[in-house]
Amino acid sequence: MKPDLSTNIGGIRMKNPVMTASGTFGYGPEYADLVDINQLGAIVVKGICLHPTKGNELPRTTEVASGLLNAIGLPGPGVDGFVREYMPFLRTYDTPVVVNIWGKTIEEYAEVAARFDSVPGIAGLEVNVSCPNIKEGSAVFGTDIKMFERVVKAIRSATRLPLIPKLAPNVSDIAEYARCAEACGADAISLINSFPSLAVNLDTRRPILANKTGGLSGPAIKPIALRLVWLAAQAVEIPVVAMGGISCARDALEFLLVGASAVAVGTASFVYPDTALRVAAGIGDFLEKEGIASLSDWVGSIKA
Repeated sequence: MKPDLSTNIGGIRMKNPVMTASGTFGYGPEYADLVDINQLGAIVVKGICLHPTKGNELPRTTEVASGLLNAIGLPGPGVDGFVREYMPFLRTYDTPVVVNIWGKTIEEYAEVAARFDSVPGIAGLEVNVSCPNIKEGSAVFGTDIKMFERVVKAIRSATRLPLIPKLAPNVSDIAEYARCAEACGADAISLINSFPSLAVNLDTRRPILANKTGGLSGPAIKPIALRLVWLAAQAVEIPVVAMGGISCARDALEFLLVGASAVAVGTASFVYPDTALRVAAGIGDFLEKEGIASLSDWVGSIKA
C-alpha cells in the first residue's frame, strides 16, 4: 500500500508535503508547461505588496560555490495586478495557493493581508519579514523581535486566512522567533529565508550585484537550515515548513525527520524545473521501502 503523504499546514490541506518556495516559481504560469501544478502539495507565489514594484537594478543574480546569490528586489504586480492577472489561472488547479506578502510598514502588511482575505482561491499567507520598516529607521521586521511581534499581530488581526511567518536565519535565537510567531496567532511558520551575503569581482574590485549584497540560497545553506528547522520545530506546536538547499528527496526527508511537516523547493527549480515533483515522488518511494504507512510517522522521528 502506498504511504499517506498528506499533511495539514495550519489549516491548509496538502496532498503531499512539497511546496514551491516563494520567488523561485513565479506566479505559476511560468512553469505550467514544464510541471504539472496539480501534483504539487502547494504553490507559494512570488512576494506581493500593496502596489506594483520594479525590483532592483541589474545584475541581480550570480552563481557562487554550491549556491545562488540574488538581490531581485521583490518586483511584482501589486495586490490588484496579481488578483487580476494570475488568480484566474491559479483557480483552474486544485493545488492550494499560498501568497507570500510583504510591506514597507506594519500598516502595509496589514492592508495587504486584509485585501487578500476576501479573494477566492487563496489558501493562506506566507509573510516575508525580511523587509525594512521605513517608518522605524529601516529596522528589519525579521531580526528585531519587537518589530516581528508587532507585524505578526497586525496581520493576524487583519485576516482569517492561515498565517505563516517566514523566519529570517540571521537571528541569535531562532526558537524565540518561532515561539513569538505562535504566541501572536500564526498557524504555522516557514524557515529559512536566504542568508545576507556578498560576492565581489576581483577584476573590477566591485560587488558583483548592483545592490551590493544579496541573499544566499541553494545547497550551501542546507546544513545551517537543517539545524535552525530542528531548533524551531522543538520550540512550537504549530507546523513548520522547511526550506534551504533542498534538491532531492533525501534532502527533504532530513528536514521532515527533524520536525518539519512540509518542505519547499526553491533554487533547485531553476536548474531542474520538475525538482519538486521528483522530491514528492521520492519521499513516497522512501517511506514505502521503509514500511512507513504515513508521513506523520516520519515527521519529527529523529533519535536525538
